[in-house]
Amino acid sequence: MENTKYIFVTGGVLSGVGKGITAASIGAVLQSQGVKVSIQKCDPYLNVDAGLLNPKEHGECFVTKDGAETDLDLGHYERFLNLELTQKNATLSGKLLSQLIADERAGKFGGRTVQLVPHLTGAIQDAIELAADGQVHIVEIGGTVGDYEGLSFVEAIREFSMRVGRENCMYVHVVYVPFISTSKEFKTKPAQNALNDLRGFGITPDCVVVRTDEPAPHSTAEKIASFSGVASDGVILLPNARTVYEVPLSIASSGIHKVLQRFLPIGEAVPEMKSWRELVSHVHAENTPIVNVGVVAKYLDNEDTYISVLEALKAAAWHDKLQVNIVWINAETAAEEDFAAVDALVVPGGFGERGVEGKIAAARYALTHNKPYLGICLGLQVAVIAAARMSGLEQANSSEFNPNTPHNVIYIMEGQAGKESTGGTLRLGDYPAVAVAGSLVEQLYGSLHITERHRHRYEVNRQFEAAFNSGGLIVSGTSPDGKLVEFVEAKNQNFFVATQAHPEFRSRPHNPHPLFVGLIRATEAAQAGTR
Repeated sequence: MENTKYIFVTGGVLSGVGKGITAASIGAVLQSQGVKVSIQKCDPYLNVDAGLLNPKEHGECFVTKDGAETDLDLGHYERFLNLELTQKNATLSGKLLSQLIADERAGKFGGRTVQLVPHLTGAIQDAIELAADGQVHIVEIGGTVGDYEGLSFVEAIREFSMRVGRENCMYVHVVYVPFISTSKEFKTKPAQNALNDLRGFGITPDCVVVRTDEPAPHSTAEKIASFSGVASDGVILLPNARTVYEVPLSIASSGIHKVLQRFLPIGEAVPEMKSWRELVSHVHAENTPIVNVGVVAKYLDNEDTYISVLEALKAAAWHDKLQVNIVWINAETAAEEDFAAVDALVVPGGFGERGVEGKIAAARYALTHNKPYLGICLGLQVAVIAAARMSGLEQANSSEFNPNTPHNVIYIMEGQAGKESTGGTLRLGDYPAVAVAGSLVEQLYGSLHITERHRHRYEVNRQFEAAFNSGGLIVSGTSPDGKLVEFVEAKNQNFFVATQAHPEFRSRPHNPHPLFVGLIRATEAAQAGTR
């Protein structure tokens, strides 16, 4: 985009240092000053997208409105910046390399040698310019500077300053400084080495964000400044916060604002962050009622697998001046006493047979004990299976889990059979739905017409609708043509709603999703009724 300024965020010392939150927080600060911001994640993985990455290792696969399967950092971006991103905002090496190879095979290079430099680096730069859609475009480079797979991206953003002018590029490097308890001191040597690596690749950062577990003395910043060639007011100390939503406030009040002033005509006034202060006050509110929500899941060793669901639950609770206590329930070992011990149940999305019987048991318990329940994607499917079994179809199942079941109440989408192990064959991104008039779904959304994001392959088999109706469920929303089930809800219960979509992707900390708000309110009401 013409006249766009670019901010590149890189990381050093170790992965998971907080580049994504830093990038999103810088964007939030700029937005508060009226700057139009766009944002992008560049990942050096050789995957084409994040659809087949193991959620146990990489966390949630976030889905954009146009169906891109992306890194969870795009979820941070959307929540912090209240944007709806697209496939342009997620760039992986595999995607670019696939296109380069396809172009070479098609003869588009005219017989020339195809190389990482300039061809891959050029493709990266083209992808960055294509995604730029604001006065400031923020680009996070995944991984750690010095990783072999990321060298092309570091070289690309170095060259990019020659494409658009160094005055239009700002480089932010995020490093980690550990505290050694035995000697009671912060050690800056790893950060110094990380900065040397970056300078060795031809980039001198304009700003260094120093991540620490505890607040570090100003001498830590001075030491890093003296060894890095970065101005002292460009070294920002950013200790761990109680919530990630404090980080925009920390960024706004830090020295990075002075660096941004030199980079952009934003004035000297401290950014107005009223909405963020209000949010943080809700997060840290004391003596507020607590609702205990059980999340029935199988990836219990990495909460990032369900990060959008967790953030949606928290946002809904904060919206009503409540706190939510997440209780993890292992789907493989779940029992009735686990379900009874919480105030509400959430069954999030997932793939594969492992733990599915525990999720079916959770839905059955909620149906038979009037327990508030929210089913998401697979959470809808297990609810339908549970209701069908309660009606007498004891072998009711999904053909995903039992291809030979005589009662395949969940079955493969038309045209998708045989593609179960391949990427990019799901129903992905925004799809419209129509709620049934008078349903709880219509009441929650305040509309008959709904759009939500999807990521699934299997659908409800409406041939068995009478069976799961008998088990207590009704269809409360469908695709516009009436063929596909998008929502179900329970009859005569406080709150039992399930959707084939992933509403968590559209929840925002300042604007929680109505399904999660409905669950939290029903849970609080049920608590009040038992006092």
